[in-house]
Amino acid sequence: MALPKRMRLQGHRTFKYIHKNSIKYYGKLMVLKIAKSSPQILESHKKFNFANNFKLAITISKKVSKKSVVRNKIRRLLQENFLKNYKKEYNHIPYWVLVNLKSGSFCNYETELLKEFQTLFYKTGLLK
Repeated sequence: MALPKRMRLQGHRTFKYIHKNSIKYYGKLMVLKIAKSSPQILESHKKFNFANNFKLAITISKKVSKKSVVRNKIRRLLQENFLKNYKKEYNHIPYWVLVNLKSGSFCNYETELLKEFQTLFYKTGLLK
């Protein structure tokens, strides 16, 4: 189950904004970056309806795995886990979240990856 289109972040200016203006939460396997939403960045994408809502992006570099199949599997795993814990009332939280996986092999560490993902999200205080 993929993230709904209205919850995805897109555009290089959006990612640049998050990298520059975010609060970072570091884990052993990933880094979670959270920034206050900036709807004016999304104006060029004509996303006026959902511009101030909660949005999430999961980026996995080629250093994690050269195979896109493996990277997509990890991305889907994290998205599915996020959607299980996500409730509709969180949609009006005006934050953008970027999840960056650190380089390394995650083939045998799915449970550790999911645990760290959840603990970092609960550390932020966005999802209770």
